[in-house]
Order: sequence, then C-alpha cells, then structure tokens
Amino acid sequence: MHDKAKRIKYIRVLEKFFKRNLSLLRLENFDFDLYKQRTLKNFEELQKSEAVDLNSNYLAGLKRHIDAIMYFAHHPNNDLEEQKQNLLKEANLLLKDKNQSNYKKDKHKNQKFDDGY
Repeated sequence: MHDKAKRIKYIRVLEKFFKRNLSLLRLENFDFDLYKQRTLKNFEELQKSEAVDLNSNYLAGLKRHIDAIMYFAHHPNNDLEEQKQNLLKEANLLLKDKNQSNYKKDKHKNQKFDDGY
C-alpha cells in the first residue's frame, strides 16, 4: 500500500474514533461504564491501523485529544462531569480548528461583481 493511502486510512480511522467518542460524550444520560466499554472497543479498531506521522495542527491535536480520551477512560477522577466537560471543550476547539478554513466570508462581494455594463 502506498504511503498516501496509509495516511488517508489512518486519518479516517482517527476521525471515526473521534466522532464516535464525541457522540458518546454528548449523550444526555451519560453512563461512564458504557462509555468506557465502547471507547475501549473503538480503540481496538484504531490500534489495528498502522500509525503514520501527522503534520497538520488539526491532526496532531486530534491525536493528543485521543490520548486524553484514553487517559480519561482508564483513570477517571471523582469528578466525572468536569472531566467530561473538559473533553467536550477540547473536542469543540478541534472542530473549530478543522472548520476554520471552510467558513470564510467574502468581504465586499458585491463590489467584486462587474458584468461589464
């Protein structure tokens, strides 16, 4: 398999794990035991893919966030709600970083339009 294909596959697996975990964290009736069980199951799938070096800020942040998720799953504190809110905040910042380039507003777009009349 080519390096580019390995990289794309690894990125897709990382984002899949991230999205699944985010949906578990956003559940209204959050159960830590169920969360831990599903997170560990999803992490096994992540471990099957071959790790590749990631250069962009978003992907490096995604990898750090996954490490934080696994730390939370293995070492929960007494205050689960606070840890959950911290993970959600980090996830939202990551999504904001990812979508930052998608939502650029064209300033003065009406001034650019010139149909020649």
